[in-house]
Amino acid sequence: MLLIVAYVIILASSLGTYAFHGSLLALWVPLEYVAIVGLTIGYFVGANNIGVIKATVGAIPGILKGSKYNKAYYVDALAMLFEILAKVRKEGLMSIESDVENPEASAIFSKYPNIVQDHHVIEFTTDYLRMMVGGNLNTVEIESLMDVELETHHHEAAEPGHVMSNVAGAVPAFGIVVAVMGVVNVMGSVGSPPAVLGKMIGGALVGTFLGILIAYGFVEPVAKQLEQKAHSDSKIYQMIKMVLLASMSGYAPQVAIEFGRKTLPSHDRPGFIELEEELKARKGK
Repeated sequence: MLLIVAYVIILASSLGTYAFHGSLLALWVPLEYVAIVGLTIGYFVGANNIGVIKATVGAIPGILKGSKYNKAYYVDALAMLFEILAKVRKEGLMSIESDVENPEASAIFSKYPNIVQDHHVIEFTTDYLRMMVGGNLNTVEIESLMDVELETHHHEAAEPGHVMSNVAGAVPAFGIVVAVMGVVNVMGSVGSPPAVLGKMIGGALVGTFLGILIAYGFVEPVAKQLEQKAHSDSKIYQMIKMVLLASMSGYAPQVAIEFGRKTLPSHDRPGFIELEEELKARKGK
């Protein structure tokens, strides 16, 4: 939503102020718009493989709505992990084997449908719980494996932002290309009246204007939003990692949950007392 607001401000600041002393019709050079958009799309397609293209196109709509990883989601995730670890503490690791193998049918996981529907989060959680059940890896080995997986995940999640940033860097150059094409056209009409030449030169310069405006006013904000969203969405995995590693190190479920809570961003992190009361309330249901 903020992106739409930003676009309105940008257009009002650029076109609105120009309208006070110039004609907006002078900026309407349709072929230059078509050329810049076409060059930009061509660069985007030519510079990336099909997987990256699909990931980028799929990620863009997500920045127009709020992240699902909010305070309520984190509380649910911590409560779910607490229930799992409490069951392990009481009944042993083998007691969660069926929960891990089929989370949709699990009495614990099924209480949290918003998490079960999150394929990546539930897969990350159950994969490492399965390793804990197997008992063949120690804490150091699992932490190392987690770090490798998270690095891969973060790289993939950040790729759309990097792609859009590269596109933003190329668009001003395409604006110059279009402007040069316009100047070449002007040079072929040197004998025309000054009024005609002036209009043609102005039209050529629109290409430079469009390239810079589109790059830094429209594409670069999308790139920054994608980068920030990728960074924000990675916190859930760090939280799960810390909880599971703390449990493997022998800490009680209440303490392991606190390890995870501390990794969350401050604006979405539940307070210690708040989380404790929430866990007690859910336990009583």
